[in-house]
Order: sequence, then C-alpha cells, then structure tokens
Amino acid sequence: MTPHWKMAVDVDRCIGCHACSVACKVEHDVPLGSFRTKVYYYDEGIFPKVKRHFLPALCMQCEDAPCLKACPTKAIRKDPDGVVRIDESRCDATGTCAGACPYGAIWISTETGADKCDFCSNRLAAGLQPACVESCPGDALIFGDADDPESSYSKFVSRHGADLKPLKPDRGTKPAVLYRGHHPQIESKIAPGRNHDPATYEIDTWASLVPPSKA
Repeated sequence: MTPHWKMAVDVDRCIGCHACSVACKVEHDVPLGSFRTKVYYYDEGIFPKVKRHFLPALCMQCEDAPCLKACPTKAIRKDPDGVVRIDESRCDATGTCAGACPYGAIWISTETGADKCDFCSNRLAAGLQPACVESCPGDALIFGDADDPESSYSKFVSRHGADLKPLKPDRGTKPAVLYRGHHPQIESKIAPGRNHDPATYEIDTWASLVPPSKA
C-alpha cells in the first residue's frame, strides 16, 4: 500500500542549531545562497526578559499546492504518497512556481530549474528518513506514514493532535507539515514568493539591502 508521508514539527524541541538545513544542503548538494530547509527565528521581549523562538521551515507538500497551479509547463505534480515533486525535464526555470509559494520554499537553479524539498524522496525510496529528520538532535521533526497508526507521525498526532497547526492557514493550502508550539508572529518572517535570503537573517531588513533605483 502506498504510504502517505507527513511531518510534524515540535517547535519547543528546536534549539536553532541548523543541523536540518546543513544536512539538507549536503544531501542534495544545494548551492550557497539557496535553501530547501531553513530555520527562522523571532525575538520576543525587552532585555533582560527576552526569548528567541525558532521555526524550521521547508516545503509544506500542500494538498492544494499553489506552485502546481502556477507552473506553465506542468512540471510539478502531487504524487499518491502526498509529496509534491518537480520534473526537471519539463521545468522552464521561469520561477512562476517560486512566486506562487506562500512559504518561500522554492529556489530556481539556472542549470536544473526549480528545486525544493521533496521529503528526501531518494532516501524514502531506500527506506530511510529524510536527512533533516535523521540529523535533528532535539527530535523536533517527526515524520512518517499518516496511514500507519504505528508510525512516529501517527503516534505524535494521537498525543498532540489538538495542538498541531499549519503555517499561514489563511492561504488555504492544506499543508502536510503541521507545527506544535510555534509563536504566531514568527510566520511573518517567511516571505512569500521568494526563497530565504542568506544576505540577512532578518527578513525585515531585506528592503534596506535592495540597491536604490537608478531611474
């Protein structure tokens, strides 16, 4: 029977170490300046009463995927196992999919076209966990077959299902990645329509990095 892959993120267990994003880059040879997986942060409070919140983010494998609808060459598909995948041979690298993604999960390679997280499909085929899940020292990423009651994901949902929420629920994308305990304000750190910019870790400073218009 075909599995239905899903992920839950227990944000309270995330320590912001970036092991997930590093493991992802190594596994998929993601170049500098682009990300399949990344960790955002949000600082709350005034010194000395401050707290930093973390948020691991990746492709949400949306049931109603905006990227799939936006692709003019039908290079993006949603497979029976729930994973949204890109066919590089059909991608024209125009970036319409990246612009349509509310989660900034897609980046464009000039050589291979659009790229994003696919739950490490290469590892799934070998019976392994995604690289981010395997590398997380805090066990913050819980992955498994949602149709298998004995999977790690299903067991986590049975314990904490009432606390799980999608990111940006107003977008109506029905993500396969759900979060437990994330700070609501941290969602504003995820800029829609563009991949995480390595020039700055704070999205609110992006505007200051754009060169002034010569017009």
